[in-house]
Amino acid sequence: MKKTEETKKPFTVLLAGNPNVGKSTVFNALTGMRQHTGNWTGKTVSTAKGSFREKGSDFELVDLPGTYSLSAHSKEESVARDMICFGKYDAVAVVCDATTLERCLVLVLETLEVTNKVVVLVNLIDEAKKKKIRIRCDKLSEILKVPVIPASARSNKGLDEFRRAIDKMCRDKREYEPVFSYEDVIESALNELEINKSFDNRMLRLRLFMNDADFIDTFEKSHNIRLSDDEKLCKSLAAVKKSLLNKGLDNENVSDTVADALACQSRKISREIVDSEKRDDSFDRRLDKVFTGKLTGIPIMLLLLSLVFFITIYAANYPSMLLSDLFNFLGTKLRGFLSVAGMPEILISMLIDGVWCVVTWVVSVMLPPMAIFFPLFTLLEDFGYLPRAAFNLDRCFKKCEACGKQCLCMCMGFGCNAAGVVGCRIIDSPRERLVAILTNNLVPCNGRFPTIIAIISMFFVCSLSLKMQPIAASLILTAVVLLSVVMTFLTSFFLSKTLLKGTASSFTLELPSYRVPKLGSVIVRSVFDRTLFVLGRAVLFAAPMGLVIWLLANIKVSGLPIISYASDFLDPLGRLMGLDGVILLAFILGFPANEIVLPIVLMCYLSGVTLTDSADLSAVFSVLSLNGWTIKTGICYILFSLFHFPCSTTLMTIKKETGSVKYTVLSAVIPTAIGFVLCFAVNLIYNLFI
Repeated sequence: MKKTEETKKPFTVLLAGNPNVGKSTVFNALTGMRQHTGNWTGKTVSTAKGSFREKGSDFELVDLPGTYSLSAHSKEESVARDMICFGKYDAVAVVCDATTLERCLVLVLETLEVTNKVVVLVNLIDEAKKKKIRIRCDKLSEILKVPVIPASARSNKGLDEFRRAIDKMCRDKREYEPVFSYEDVIESALNELEINKSFDNRMLRLRLFMNDADFIDTFEKSHNIRLSDDEKLCKSLAAVKKSLLNKGLDNENVSDTVADALACQSRKISREIVDSEKRDDSFDRRLDKVFTGKLTGIPIMLLLLSLVFFITIYAANYPSMLLSDLFNFLGTKLRGFLSVAGMPEILISMLIDGVWCVVTWVVSVMLPPMAIFFPLFTLLEDFGYLPRAAFNLDRCFKKCEACGKQCLCMCMGFGCNAAGVVGCRIIDSPRERLVAILTNNLVPCNGRFPTIIAIISMFFVCSLSLKMQPIAASLILTAVVLLSVVMTFLTSFFLSKTLLKGTASSFTLELPSYRVPKLGSVIVRSVFDRTLFVLGRAVLFAAPMGLVIWLLANIKVSGLPIISYASDFLDPLGRLMGLDGVILLAFILGFPANEIVLPIVLMCYLSGVTLTDSADLSAVFSVLSLNGWTIKTGICYILFSLFHFPCSTTLMTIKKETGSVKYTVLSAVIPTAIGFVLCFAVNLIYNLFI
């Protein structure tokens, strides 16, 4: 049967570009909601794919991780390089920033060394105009011999032309033709090297000269061959390398020569096609003096973080209550339906009081804060503030022999530690990435904030006037957050001096121009790529743990439920820490999500068989006080909430990111040990002096 236009396999288009050039905005504008995520084969780097139609044909757009060049220094960059150099695609679309075109052209030129099936999108043309920069895209197209489209993706300008150019390029049957030449000695070597025409490209020849082991290994795997077995190629390569050495060029010299040639060519092209007056960046500089100033940088960062916490916590209360009421209503209806259907009461209780109760509790408590925090975090990211925050804390992390980018992962950890662990991919050094992963759980996620605030409200500010309570609670919460940050610094320093010895690496931190964030892009990235991703993993563990909690609370031995025996067993250790066995057991059973720890405590104290609502603080305070809670218990509970083993979602993410059981276990042991020591010290001091 003859295939119609609609049933043909879609064209595959790679979307490449430097970080902060608006690539995600372009991707979202082209694909809309027709997107899905996954992982690159053999790697922990997530991928975004989407589809769009043009002239009756389907196109699959693959959003590559941001990279400055095809010389990979991280997992993300190696993914972009491997897809461009070895992937199967019909065209590559390279997005450039019109305000920093010279830097972006390096990636364009390198891509053109692999294939000429390239379309260049010069994005942010509106910002360039504001800065009195004019790009002659027609001249650039003439030089590069590929389509060059000016655009402003945020306002959808130029994207229709971009789609048409992609469609035309995918159908084009053009022969490969180099765009520019290196020095004569390099060009001569490129021509002399004998390579099988079935996988011939200039980038491979260059990497063979440079002896780039990682590139060559990936090439061999992608083509299922061993270049070392090709006797003709090995002889040719040996002869060419000998010729290069005779002319004073070894592997490193060739690499430097190629890099210099690319930079020089990029500069030359930029001078030909960019007309600019004196840049008026006074507004950005004035903001930088405030956001990165020695006296104002850190205080403003703390103020913004506190504001995000305040909005997240208080704005999430109402939707959380609505979700909780909705799930309770649905649970009642579901219980009635199962009863009418003839299901045994014990099974109904297991499903509703166990699995359903825990899962819906996790969703109602986790979803609203994450749905608020991550968009706020993404707004700061799109505005251009987060790189400034990393700049402010870079000196502190440098003294800990860690990476300044760890600041961004730490900030993301305030929303969810699992997301913070995933965010550690931005750190190039494997050692520093491990330090960031192992310490990310030391900052509290939004699942721990509600309980910490509840304890603060019940035990530390309840005696104050109504006007003073919010202020005092905010100050205490800020102190708690600062303690977690300080402990992150100290633990990073300890790990860098012991288990993960090494010196801090240097990195280039780009401070992009301040931009007005695009709401649609913020929602897509924060809700779909972060919130639902984390929530899905939490629910995966919450369901079976709900059944476990029900069984422990309902199965009785000698008249007492198993949960009572377990709490009695843990009680001596809990007393040593200023807590009790019920609290320790609640933290263990709260492994799927930190949100259910306090409800489990109340369930045990009230001898219940299902989770207990903790919304009425006065009633909760009465229950806790009757069971021996004091200010000391409140302090120790807050400390152990800050410093204990990660939740199941975070641990699963750590295992996936590190690929190591050792580091996964270590990530649980380190914060738990810190929490035990601090609680023991508080308990000892309190008993001695108070």
